[in-house]
Amino acid sequence: MVGLRGVGRIIEHMTVKEILAQLKSLGDDARRKHNAKAGAPDNQFGVKLGDIRAIAKKIKHDHPLALELWETGNVEAQLLATLLITPRSLSAGQLDTLTRSTTCSQVADWLNAYVVAQHPEKDSLREKWMKAKDRWAARAGWNLTASRVNKGAADGLDLVALLDRIEKEMPKAKPEVQWTMNNTLAAIGIHDARLRKRAVSIGETIGLYRDWPVSKGCTPPYVPVWVDFMVQRQG
Repeated sequence: MVGLRGVGRIIEHMTVKEILAQLKSLGDDARRKHNAKAGAPDNQFGVKLGDIRAIAKKIKHDHPLALELWETGNVEAQLLATLLITPRSLSAGQLDTLTRSTTCSQVADWLNAYVVAQHPEKDSLREKWMKAKDRWAARAGWNLTASRVNKGAADGLDLVALLDRIEKEMPKAKPEVQWTMNNTLAAIGIHDARLRKRAVSIGETIGLYRDWPVSKGCTPPYVPVWVDFMVQRQG
C-alpha cells in the first residue's frame, strides 16, 4: 500500500490514471462492502473519506483535473473531484450535468455541500431541480430547500405547498430523494411553529425512518423525534 505521507511534491502533478492507482492502493474490502450496501456502484475502491481528503489537501484546487476525475465514474474519483472543483468556474448547465451524473448518495452529499451550495446560480437551479424526475437532481433541489429553511431564508418559499408535496410524494419517492425531502419536512417542523404540528403529523403518518438505527446520543432522522429534540434544545 502506498502511504499518503511524503507524496506532496509528486501528487500535485499526478495524472488521472496515477490518481486512480493511488486511490486503488488505499482501498479496503470491508469499506467497499459497506459502500455497496449503501448503494455505491461497482466502480469504487472502498477508500476511507479521510484518505480522500488528505489527497485533496495535497493537490489543492485543480478544476480541469477535477472534471477529468469526475468523468471516470469512479466513486472515490468523484468524491475527490468535489473537493478540487472551483464552483464559480462551472456554468449552471455544467453543474446540472454533474449533479445528474452522480454515482451514489455520498458523492451527491459532497457535491451538494462543496460545490452546489457555493454556486452563484444555485437558486435558479433549485427551482429547476424541484421539478425534476431525475433522482439526483431532485435530491439536490430538496437539499437546497431544506438548507434555506434551516438558515431562516424561507422568504419566497410556500411552506404549506411544500408540506402538501411531501405528504403526497414522499411515500413513493426514490430513497435518494426521500432523504432530503425528509430533511425539508424536519426543517419546517423545527423552524416554523405554525406548521410544526402538521409537519410532525406527516412524519408520523408516513413513518419514514421510524426504526432507523442510531448511535447513543445521536438524533434519529424520524421527523417526530427529530423535531421534538431540536425544539426542546432551542428552548
